[in-house]
Amino acid sequence: MSALVPLLEARNLVPPLSEQEAETAAGELAASSGLAVYPRSIAAKDGRVYFLGRRGGDKLLCIMSREAPAEFRGESVSCPHGLLTLCSRDRSNLSSLRAVLPYLNPECIGVRRSIGMGDRLGLATPGHIRAVRGSGVRAILAQQSIREMTRASRTADQVMDDAAWGVFEEGFREGFGADADHLKSIEDIDATLAAGFRMFTIDPGEHVDNAAGQDAPATLKDKLEKAPWAHLETAEADFRRSFVGKTFRVGYDMELTFDEEMAVRAVVKYGCAVAHAVRLYRHLAQASAGRPFELEMSVDETNSPTTPYEHFYIAHELKRLGVKVVSLAPRFVGDFEKGINYKGDLRVFEAAFIEHVKIAKELGPYKISIHSGSDKFSIYPIAARHAKDLIHVKTAGTSYLEAIRAAGEVNPALFREILAFAFERYDEDKASYHVSADLAAVPAPNRLQDRQLAQLLNSNDARQLLHVTYGSVLTAKDAAGNCRFRDRLLDTLRANEDVHYEIVARHMRRHVEPFAVAR
Repeated sequence: MSALVPLLEARNLVPPLSEQEAETAAGELAASSGLAVYPRSIAAKDGRVYFLGRRGGDKLLCIMSREAPAEFRGESVSCPHGLLTLCSRDRSNLSSLRAVLPYLNPECIGVRRSIGMGDRLGLATPGHIRAVRGSGVRAILAQQSIREMTRASRTADQVMDDAAWGVFEEGFREGFGADADHLKSIEDIDATLAAGFRMFTIDPGEHVDNAAGQDAPATLKDKLEKAPWAHLETAEADFRRSFVGKTFRVGYDMELTFDEEMAVRAVVKYGCAVAHAVRLYRHLAQASAGRPFELEMSVDETNSPTTPYEHFYIAHELKRLGVKVVSLAPRFVGDFEKGINYKGDLRVFEAAFIEHVKIAKELGPYKISIHSGSDKFSIYPIAARHAKDLIHVKTAGTSYLEAIRAAGEVNPALFREILAFAFERYDEDKASYHVSADLAAVPAPNRLQDRQLAQLLNSNDARQLLHVTYGSVLTAKDAAGNCRFRDRLLDTLRANEDVHYEIVARHMRRHVEPFAVAR
């Protein structure tokens, strides 16, 4: 009997097919459609079989059914099992598909270990899924900041849709999250909420007073009087009664005693940031109209590490003001430069990390979020050991770098052009990033043989050079106003997607495996 008959007769959503079942069904679907079929994508419900097919360079949503599916826009042709409807991968068809296959919709991850996998090109999700599948680590597959969207010329809708199509292609049913990263305004929240994001990372960095740690007493006194007490729904006198001279027990073996200077510096440094986060959270709660969402508070982009006292103050005040966070990203000790491993004393990091976890347990529980978490391989075992489920690692640019590595393997000429252009752009583009690349240590493109190009991504200096220039690479125009690199890079990766997926998956497994749950 045909492998498709039981699928076409199924009324409920069919469980994931085994590898052998999927390959058999894919063979029949390929014979009927003339398309290359992605076996993992095959799903069946209500007398229809849904799958992803490829014709040349185009991927199509395909539906095998007895009757034409009215809610999908496409062209139907007769086939041995009824009708085959070929649909473009547009937002309307994706919306209809999401209504049928619930695993294509993002969900709230909750207080479970998780990893964010940013995708600046919109092609990496299958590789990300292959890295995380079966690990017990929850994946946030749609993750991008407004800054990244602007630099990569993408919209919030595109970020969401690219992730969902990747989930469909891989038939990934373990659930995934969607993180609107580093949001700074109500407008940012509204745009990403409308696109379907479920996690919202508030970045109040512009409201942090980085000078508070060094201010003279007279300056601190003046700033304290001008703190946003009304927005914090308290008064200076009440704040003093709550913190000054108070000892807070954290867990069974940690105490935090706030003297006056420590308490004052904490509210001066972070009071406005807390008030800003509260304002955005309350808007989000109202605008979400009852739909579930999660909030992360990020204070990682500040000039000095977040002390345990400052972390406690932030979390205490958010809780008092009714703000529930799923995770909080402190500014850790040491250097978290983009695209390379952690720089710093691991013993000092571990001691501070333990304190942050204890506070997260006491005032939450919520997860400790490691921002600029890409490639910080030396700290992952420490974080996994002490945080358990209370950990979120956020990555982004590393997948772009691995895409460039893939391009270097299959299209050396393009890699050379991108590398040469990156040299031109680095000094300007590095301004908003924490990096320390020495360009003198990166060989010029004309000095490298083809076989050496991809290996350049093993160099810290080259990784940072290519990491921070991604926006310029993706938006560069030639003399005629056409994309100089973007379209060729995307076409190269699409034409060699197995190479791209495997390179991304191999690299991202190094991020996932330290946090994997034993089974």
